[in-house]
Amino acid sequence: MSFLTALAAVLLLAAAAGWFAFTRARALRGGGKRLHSLPVYHGIHAGLWTALPALLFLLAWQPVQSGLVDQAVLASPAGQALPDFEMQRDSILSEAREIASGQREAGFNPESAALAPLFKEANARYAWSGTLVALFVALVGAFLALRRQGVDFRARLSVERWVMVLLVGASLIAILTTLGIVLSLLFESLMFFTKVNVGEFLFGTTWSPQMAIRADQAGSSGAFGSVPLFWGTIFIGAIIAMIVAIPLGLMSAIFLTQYAPQRLRAWLKPILEILAGVPTVVYGYFAALTVAPMVRDLGLAIGVGSASSESALAAGLVMGIMIIPFVSSMADDSIAAVPQAMRDGSLALGATRSETIKRVVLPAALPGVVGGILLAVSRAIGETMIVVMAAGLAANLTLNPFESVTTVTTQIVQLLTGDQEFDSAKTLAAFALGLLLFIITLILNLIALHVVRRYREAYE
Repeated sequence: MSFLTALAAVLLLAAAAGWFAFTRARALRGGGKRLHSLPVYHGIHAGLWTALPALLFLLAWQPVQSGLVDQAVLASPAGQALPDFEMQRDSILSEAREIASGQREAGFNPESAALAPLFKEANARYAWSGTLVALFVALVGAFLALRRQGVDFRARLSVERWVMVLLVGASLIAILTTLGIVLSLLFESLMFFTKVNVGEFLFGTTWSPQMAIRADQAGSSGAFGSVPLFWGTIFIGAIIAMIVAIPLGLMSAIFLTQYAPQRLRAWLKPILEILAGVPTVVYGYFAALTVAPMVRDLGLAIGVGSASSESALAAGLVMGIMIIPFVSSMADDSIAAVPQAMRDGSLALGATRSETIKRVVLPAALPGVVGGILLAVSRAIGETMIVVMAAGLAANLTLNPFESVTTVTTQIVQLLTGDQEFDSAKTLAAFALGLLLFIITLILNLIALHVVRRYREAYE
């Protein structure tokens, strides 16, 4: 029996228990007795007590079942005859699992065909065992719930406690996920800093993580100065892209909310937001094939001899176009939320429409505008495809926008591409870069929150 079948059986049992409790409570209410809670709460209470413990057991049983199946197969004569080499044994077991589940017909190792029936039999046996236990748990839960049912039973309070537990669990998922990300980055980064000096990584200006194969080879220690990478990230994502996105996005929002007729706005706003749905690889093609040659020709025309076909300016321009909808949409919503009374009061005092927008509407909508800009900066900092295709992979520390640069996310992809050894400084450098980028993004968020709170206090 599969997990989905067991899940369906538990849910059907929970629905039956809930319906029985509901009809029973309705009968008590119809008999003239005054219930503390409505019959629907009695039904929900019985359904929750039936379903949730059984579902938790099924979720916990899945990894246990997998381990029991492996032990049963390895304890068989065919399993004991497997090679002692761990990687070869794991490969045979993996092929046998796939054959048993129907994912493939045959494997490269002949032993896998003999182990497949054992996997299938053991998996079916333990699946039935887990399903029976889950159904027993569901029945016990239903019995306890129905036993408590009565005229004075506070079913509504019990249901609300269950809902509160579910809401707290949903909140903890986000918190624990963030904590897990931080801890995974921190652990690997600490391993990296045992091999590379922290000062060299934070303040070094040379990035060359290629490690030599032999100890006597030139550059065997590599160079892990991260300053060129973070400068490239700031140069492309936070300077060039924002110079393009902030004015265009903000002016688009002002036009759509303050000047455009309703019929024109109904057409222009969806067309503008289509930019947010275009895949980044399409922007990358556009940057590499259209914008980059134009930027190179412009650089050569104005006398920049170092103008390259891969440049920070080409990537930044296209990235700025890509994030215009993030700035425009947030600014649009914030400007539209400004009370009409504030506009009318400004106009009544003799201010023009442009003065009202500049001195009343935009300051009142500043928290939303700052939030949109922050979202756009975060989107730009995390972009990879446009940089790879239009800005190149060279870690240059330069102020010339016509030269090739690279970003942190691009280098992380390069470091983790292919077969890597996770005990080398080259691979661990990707985690250190990710941790530092996470810290910088967190600081930007805190600054933005401070600005938003300050202006909210001024206008509330």
